[in-house]
Parts: sequence; structure tokens; C-alpha cells
Amino acid sequence: MEALHNNDKPLHPDMERIFKGNRDWVESKKQNDPGFFERSAQGQAPKYLFIGCSDSRVPASHISGTAPGEMFVHRNIANMVVHTDVNLLSVLQYAVEVLKVKHIMVVGHYGCGGVAAAISDKQFGLIDNWLTNIKDVIRLHEDEFHDLEDEDQRFRRLVELNVIEQVINLSKTSIIQNAMKNEEPPQLHGLVYDIHDGILHNLNVQTKMIKRFEHIYGMQ
Repeated sequence: MEALHNNDKPLHPDMERIFKGNRDWVESKKQNDPGFFERSAQGQAPKYLFIGCSDSRVPASHISGTAPGEMFVHRNIANMVVHTDVNLLSVLQYAVEVLKVKHIMVVGHYGCGGVAAAISDKQFGLIDNWLTNIKDVIRLHEDEFHDLEDEDQRFRRLVELNVIEQVINLSKTSIIQNAMKNEEPPQLHGLVYDIHDGILHNLNVQTKMIKRFEHIYGMQ
């Protein structure tokens, strides 16, 4: 079989940086925590599931101060919980039913490009179908959204409303509905990260509101 890569071909400088960074990180870990890799190889038992945006400015472990092995992570454009997204649902089921995470966080961020694109009246291609889910958030909160005259306030509030609606979407999944029957079900949280100062803000999302619609979403 023909080789998939040529080892004699020099690496692009950008990729050299990646490999050098990896080696430096390995050496640093070995010096500061000699047993780190041995422990990591034994498995994972994270307490948290982080559902966040793919934005490169929002690294899950860095902004939460967690170490490798503490947080299971799923990321997509604008931190969406879409009920037809098999990728998201697979991550959620594994995190809840196998890893037994204690907390599930939907983490949005101010300045989100996906939210900004949803507000605009422009076409962007395939992603427009994904952004429709954010436009649905606008529809659900249209009065509040349009009552805000300042464009930046509107943008920031939609980021928050999107997080709130995605947490509610989480609570409607069969995975979470089943988990809620357990003695210690995972707690759901909605957070927003401010890229201007690095602070995480708790939106205190009340998922109990879904009880009002148990006759629609409830599962036995």
C-alpha cells in the first residue's frame, strides 16, 4: 500500500510549531507531574460535559480552569443542542449513561460569529440551515429582542437567549428525561463567556419550566 505521507517531505512551519509545542508540553508534564500519562491511560471519569462553540477563542479547559480528564467536550457552531444532531446526541448519551457526568453546561460567548450571522439578512451557504435554529430563538423571543434599540445589546441578549433555549432543548431529550428518573441526575447549566474580560457568567437557567409542557415532552 502506498504510504499516506512522505516522511522526507519537510513540514510546513505552521505544523512544525504544532509538533514542537506537543513535545514541549510532554516534557513539561513529565517534569511537573511524572505520573500524568500513566494515569491518563487508565481511563477517564469527568464530572462535566461542556457543550460549547467551535470558536477558537473559547478553549473549554482554559476558561474553566479544568485539567485533562475533568471535562468531556462537544463543540459546534454557536453551541447548539439540535434534536436531529446525532453527533451531539451520541456525545450526550455517552457522557450521561457511561461517564455519569454530574454537570452539563451549555456555554455560549459574547461576540459569537454564528449568532451574528443569524441576525444578519445575508446568505452564507450550507450553514444557513444550521443558523435557522438560532433564528427560531429570535422568533420565540421576538418582542424582547426587538424592544432593545441598541444593536450591541440585541446581539449580547441573543447570545444569552440562545444558551437558555439550548439548555431547555437539552431537558427535552430522551437522554436527559431518562436521567432525571435517577436519584442523582446531572444538573443542567447555561453559561456565557465574555471574550472581553475572560469571565464566565451564570444565566441561572430554570429548566423546571419544562414541567409546564410535560403533557407534550414528557416520557414514561
